[in-house]
Amino acid sequence: MKRTILIAGLGLIGGSLAKAIQQDPEHTVIGYDIEESTLEFAKQTVMIDEKATTFDESAKKADIIVLAAPISASIALLEQLNEVKFEQDVIITDVSSVKGTIFQVADKLTNPRLCFIGGHPMAGSHKAGVEAAKSHLFENAIYVFTPTKRCGLQQVEDLKEVLQHTNSHFMTLQPEEHDEMTSVVSHFPHLIASSLVHQAKKWEQVHSYLPELAAGGFRDITRIASSNPEMWQDIFQHNGEKMSRLIQDWINEMVTLKEFLDKSKKTAMIDYLDQAKEYRDGLQASAKGALPSFYDVYADVKDQPGAIASVVQLLAEAEISIQNIRILEIRDNVMGALRLSFNSKQDQQAAKTLLQSCDYEVSIQE
Repeated sequence: MKRTILIAGLGLIGGSLAKAIQQDPEHTVIGYDIEESTLEFAKQTVMIDEKATTFDESAKKADIIVLAAPISASIALLEQLNEVKFEQDVIITDVSSVKGTIFQVADKLTNPRLCFIGGHPMAGSHKAGVEAAKSHLFENAIYVFTPTKRCGLQQVEDLKEVLQHTNSHFMTLQPEEHDEMTSVVSHFPHLIASSLVHQAKKWEQVHSYLPELAAGGFRDITRIASSNPEMWQDIFQHNGEKMSRLIQDWINEMVTLKEFLDKSKKTAMIDYLDQAKEYRDGLQASAKGALPSFYDVYADVKDQPGAIASVVQLLAEAEISIQNIRILEIRDNVMGALRLSFNSKQDQQAAKTLLQSCDYEVSIQE
């Protein structure tokens, strides 16, 4: 069915949704953004079919409106839409990772033409902005819907149809349970990652060589601390109560661990670590979750001229795109570990198979 979709906010998420929706030639995608340069880039790269003149006027053309701006801005746009005189019924959805505050507005909508379905595509990237948008960003990701009471099953199915080319796994939750779960597995880890970085920064005053050692595992578990600070402050502001409760839970957890250490409770510590390992190893590896996914391949390469170039050339000839590349360890005349990061599980597996066929010692971490 042919539909017109207005996407308000063409950053990484909004731009990636636009690219995915554009795969159906039946649809017309209108882009709205406060940055003219962003709109121009989106139009020139055929990410959108047309640029919005004003938000209200473009909204009147739309069958579906996606609010892909920061949470506070999306709430303001939703309030604005409530005053627009539509001639057709319109489905409104968002991409916010917090639903509580936007539902406070959505539940009070008085415009009879509007149906609000909360949305949260649970995928991202270490990159930001419209230039980083890609149509496959949400492939195999969980995409959560939280419909309001005034929306029926048909509207949810209509939204799924428009978003089918995201190749996401759709799930329906209540706003409260969505916010609690994303707080635990997405929002709170960002706070912890930032606190670990701050702790390392303070200890650098004691040990000047600490930044040289803060690589490998430390770099990996703190990657998310590099995310956009303004965006995450907006999220924390709208989910402050749950964040405060989780911090207290974390403090209690740390008190328990401190007791294990202070009293040399070896058996208790082993049990604690074993339970964590068992739960972590059992997490589903086939689908993307709330945090950005990184699909890494580790390849051993010799310390000789052209060693890395050979690996890159092989992948380039096979049209396998590398997202990031890093030498983890290399010394004179010793094998070094080359970490190659890819955008998808498929690229990861293809790279592993290719390099193994060329006699490279390769491994992946699930």
